[in-house]
Amino acid sequence: MLELLHIENIAIIDRADITFEPGFNALTGETGAGKSIVIDSLSAVLGQRTSRDLIRTGADKAYVSACFTGIPPEVGEDLGITWDEELLLQREIHADGKNVCRVGSRPVTVTQLRTLGSRLLNIHGQHDGQQLLDEEQHLLYLDSFGRTEPLLTTYREKYAKLTDIRRQMHALQMDEAEKARRMDTLRYQIQELQRAKLRPGEEEELTSRRNLLRNGEKFMSAVCLSGDDSTSGALALLRQAQSALEPIRRLDDSFEELYQRLEAVYSEVYDLAYTVQDKRDAFDFSPQELDEVEGRLDQLYRLKKKYGPDVESMLAYLDRSTKELDAIEDAGDTLLHLQQLEKKALSAAQSAAEELSKARHQAAERLEEQILTELRQLDMGRIRFAIDFQPQPLSESGMDAVRFLMSANVGEELRPIQKIASGGELARIMLAMKNVLSEQDRVGTMVFDEVDTGISGAAANKVGQKLKQVSQNRQVLCITHLAQMAALADHHLLIEKHVEEERTFTQVQELDFDGRKREVARIIGGDQITDLQLKMAEEMLRKG
Repeated sequence: MLELLHIENIAIIDRADITFEPGFNALTGETGAGKSIVIDSLSAVLGQRTSRDLIRTGADKAYVSACFTGIPPEVGEDLGITWDEELLLQREIHADGKNVCRVGSRPVTVTQLRTLGSRLLNIHGQHDGQQLLDEEQHLLYLDSFGRTEPLLTTYREKYAKLTDIRRQMHALQMDEAEKARRMDTLRYQIQELQRAKLRPGEEEELTSRRNLLRNGEKFMSAVCLSGDDSTSGALALLRQAQSALEPIRRLDDSFEELYQRLEAVYSEVYDLAYTVQDKRDAFDFSPQELDEVEGRLDQLYRLKKKYGPDVESMLAYLDRSTKELDAIEDAGDTLLHLQQLEKKALSAAQSAAEELSKARHQAAERLEEQILTELRQLDMGRIRFAIDFQPQPLSESGMDAVRFLMSANVGEELRPIQKIASGGELARIMLAMKNVLSEQDRVGTMVFDEVDTGISGAAANKVGQKLKQVSQNRQVLCITHLAQMAALADHHLLIEKHVEEERTFTQVQELDFDGRKREVARIIGGDQITDLQLKMAEEMLRKG
């Protein structure tokens, strides 16, 4: 169960610690006091989608933690999450959009937090009743109740295989004129690319060769070391320097050293000069070769504009085009083969769909019976509820179109829920649905956010009694505006807001019996509490 909810800097809640007890916990307060903020905080710490707008004005981050007790460790085994006696969920929401989530002291992703949270606590909000009006949701409810997910997964695998075969068949089924045009285009493109005799890496080699042809002669001239008829090269100058030192080389050791160094440099430059000369002799600076290289690069440029950004891409395009042409030419045989495969795939998908549909019909019978039982307990004994099946062509969801039907009055025929259900009826039907579905997943804590919307009087008392009954097997948290509901609670929390130094603050406090009496009286009659209202409140509390 949820034992403690800690909130910091969420909307108008500066800081709050809310302790919950086993059984039926009621949360009440004036409209706008912050009851919905408690629900938003719970949703956040359970990993649901949230917004940085939740952060209190002036704060750079918000923080929520929830402490659960009595949760079996196997609940988180598949997520790799473990705990001892207490399970602590934590989430920080930063103004820059960053989220920090932890289970205990271990960091987790928002997805992991959401998956774990869905196994701990279920929130039934006001908008859930509106989901009941969406017939697309009805099949999801039925599959959840019937636990048909394995059958649905098996069916979808077979349906995906069928749709893939049909996609391939559709690609091959083109009219003869279109086929002829496509084949002509492919043949032209294939021939053009084959004539080009493309080779991986060729463009880089040609670009390098073109640069050498354009600049090589300038380079060779620049590094000429032996000179020519009009200029003295480096070799001649070095030899002159040696000759100048020859007469005096033995006069001093330093002159001898200079002479020897010049001799070594001369030998090195001599080798370099003749190496450069060999390269010049071997290198052919043919203008014709430069024109050929430029022409080939221009051809590659034009081909790239049509078939891909580089030679490798163009070769890949050639391969795809060749395969497509072969496929079109062999389309007759391929199509015949695919038609045989389609027949088998359709039979397999149809069989899986029928098995799924059979399981859904069986689940629908059980769901109808349990929903009607729940509705009778909610003072809706005359209502009729049924699940209608209509066959449909195979689709992602199977062969069934499902919708919920009801008749609220004796003698009236069954009709779609969205056409006849009032707000109060929707609330109770959704409560019945939630209670039935929760029996399947055994979530330990259920939260009802203003489930009393649109009901009053005896119906409100029935809903309260139902929540009281549910709380015997699991923890119930209920935000309510009805005295009948609040009076039935085992534990009562009051949410109030006040203004202090031009800032609004929300506080949550646990009420003792006298506090509960005054709060129930306020709900009955407003802020001007009378003795009669207090007596009525006390009587309701003692009966509860």
